[in-house]
Amino acid sequence: MAVNEYQVTGMTCGHCEMSIREEVGEIAGVDDIQVSAQTGKLVVTASSDIDDAQVLAAVEEAGYSAVRI
Repeated sequence: MAVNEYQVTGMTCGHCEMSIREEVGEIAGVDDIQVSAQTGKLVVTASSDIDDAQVLAAVEEAGYSAVRI
């Protein structure tokens, strides 16, 4: 099991969280997504290694930017 944490900029509300959750949820192997506009954190849990590039691209697709922490 892999758990990766990211800092997301630009989130302000629950709709922001939902947009990111939807995009990241399309990545194969992702089991759980925790995202908080309040803290700006995104935690992605997967059954195998997570490709950071895929997660960062999904966050960008949702309209935000992120960095791995």
